[in-house]
Amino acid sequence: MAEYVDVLVVGSGIMSATLATLLMQLDPKLNIVMVERLPDIAQESTDGWNNAGTGHAGYCELNYTPQSASGEMQIQRALEINAAFEVSLQLWSYLVNQQILPNPRSFINPTPHISFVWGHENVAFLRKRYQLLTQHPLFAEMEYSEDQHTLSEWMPLIMQGRDLKQPIAATRIRHGADIDFGALTRCMVTSLQNNPRFQLYLNRSVQNLKQQPSKQWCVDMLDMHTKQKCSLSADYVFLGAGGAALPLLQKSGIPEGRQYGGFPVSGLWLVCRNQEIIAQHNAKVYGQAPIGSPPMSVPHLDTRVVDGELALLFGPYAGFTTKFLKTGSWLDWVKSIRTSNFNAIWSASKHHMDLTRYLITEVFKSHGSRLKSLRQFYPQANLNDWVIAKAGQRVQIIKQCDIKGGKLEFGTEIVSAQDGTLAALLGASPGASVSVPVMIDVIDRFFTARMQSVEWQQKLREMIPSYGRSLVSEPELIAEVRANTVRILKLQS
Repeated sequence: MAEYVDVLVVGSGIMSATLATLLMQLDPKLNIVMVERLPDIAQESTDGWNNAGTGHAGYCELNYTPQSASGEMQIQRALEINAAFEVSLQLWSYLVNQQILPNPRSFINPTPHISFVWGHENVAFLRKRYQLLTQHPLFAEMEYSEDQHTLSEWMPLIMQGRDLKQPIAATRIRHGADIDFGALTRCMVTSLQNNPRFQLYLNRSVQNLKQQPSKQWCVDMLDMHTKQKCSLSADYVFLGAGGAALPLLQKSGIPEGRQYGGFPVSGLWLVCRNQEIIAQHNAKVYGQAPIGSPPMSVPHLDTRVVDGELALLFGPYAGFTTKFLKTGSWLDWVKSIRTSNFNAIWSASKHHMDLTRYLITEVFKSHGSRLKSLRQFYPQANLNDWVIAKAGQRVQIIKQCDIKGGKLEFGTEIVSAQDGTLAALLGASPGASVSVPVMIDVIDRFFTARMQSVEWQQKLREMIPSYGRSLVSEPELIAEVRANTVRILKLQS
């Protein structure tokens, strides 16, 4: 007879860990099982080397404030992402205060967020972005400069050897953060394991899942070591398996997921191995994405702290792949094509041939070509100081639309069954940074009635003081919330 659980979370990344943590805080009596196909947790997109660790807050990511051909700039997405990130910071602060998470330095470090551009047109864009964003309290602390001396203080490596005749500008947020999401996830799961009602099963691959007449889900799994089969019966299932979430969603058979497809994108970093160079840079510096490139390939020179070690990365360089996971199969993409999503995938591919060409070009770039891109940021970069490392896999969403037949999207999206018993998280950026509000959304779909109870409402406000209110429309709220999170998470620079 299959083991019964209240909630099954598939995948052991930041999303699954966040969902399990929130649920255990709301109801410690829930039986929760987390299954992971790899021998350890947080090894795919959540691992520190597989993402930018930016804490996507909209501070430095210029693609969150697009400008139309007529010059009109949209800032709403930057506001929404920043507010969502502040929600995540509130939960992490609560968990630190409750000693559920250890010293925040084990997973988050203060790292200024800087946007850097060159050329008259880009400088004008950044100046306008600064003027619009700083009118809102969420971005009121943003600084702007075109002064070479000031910029040399903000980012000395980037200014060394730069053409002083070239127009340049930058914005800076001092209280930005670098987050090791792998370390954060491991801390969360370690704490969860203190509750006997939580179980972690490693080396377990979900082979199939089917809803029974009782509305429960029967989930068939394979032990990757022993090759033995086993099953679980769950009231609620969350598919938080990164790129593997789409194939699992398709196996579930829910009609809501039939027209979704995926577009896999790989990535590479240039990693500095010269400690003297690493010590001279302390910021996340983002530039403009090349025309036709996906948002995840926005170039940035990043200070990182991964597994407690200081590092310096540049990239990522995107590439074309057919794998949905770093540890996946080259047949992943082909196997995901169905009659129900073929039209959307075909239509999207026709409208994004420039993106496909760009990704294939990136694959065949030489080490010298990649260094040339780095030197646009760091003019004195030496080839011998940098090595190539693989970044994580991402699967962008392809979905049906009325106008083009199919469209490619670069955000994240929850796809859930109509009866609220199964949910899958698809897509990539901003991803981990907004894990808390996204998982609250999942809980609301699973436990709609209980989310309205006085007990759960009070607990949510205890964990997240801004819960139920808007950080975008209530300026006095952000000052209170941010002062608290910056203090507890030690984000003062």
